[in-house]
Amino acid sequence: MAAKKKSTGTGGKKSGNGAPPVNPEVGGPSEPIDFGPPGDTDETMMPIVVLAQYLKDLSFESPNAPDSLTSMSGQPDVNIGVNVEAKKIGDNDYEVVLLLTVTAEENKKTMFIVEVTYAGLFTLNDIPEEALQAIILIEAPRLLFPFARNIVSDATREGGFPPLLIQPVDFVSLYQQHIEAEGGEQTPA
Repeated sequence: MAAKKKSTGTGGKKSGNGAPPVNPEVGGPSEPIDFGPPGDTDETMMPIVVLAQYLKDLSFESPNAPDSLTSMSGQPDVNIGVNVEAKKIGDNDYEVVLLLTVTAEENKKTMFIVEVTYAGLFTLNDIPEEALQAIILIEAPRLLFPFARNIVSDATREGGFPPLLIQPVDFVSLYQQHIEAEGGEQTPA
């Protein structure tokens, strides 16, 4: 391993031509930072790899506007539905879809309805078969949730209502309810 020289740089100033600062000890651009061996961040070794995440569908309805915007007298009754779907799309690749449905009502009138379908593509490496379904239905949606939550917040704000911040979802409890509804047996996704 080569010894590293201390770089004094140019005090954060760029040269007049926009080039990177020159390391006066070696006469060229400053050396890149060494973050360790490339194998330390190899994605193929990570058990869960997020390949992509994307908005599949978004719907916002305010069926009683403008009345619902001008007659708000307090906190509306908000009902939130959460569902998770998954399908295998390759050897170790899965699409996991998080569906959020939010309905806000006041005095038995619907103020707004938001439906978000947010998905991610995941590669699962070296996951034991008995843990596969739990990873797909707990960890994957847990990674997707903050992004879907932000979309709901933005949609309600853009719809003229205060932004709705959904509290974190307990995906472990949802998974346990799913297992109980299936008769206590785990089935691979």
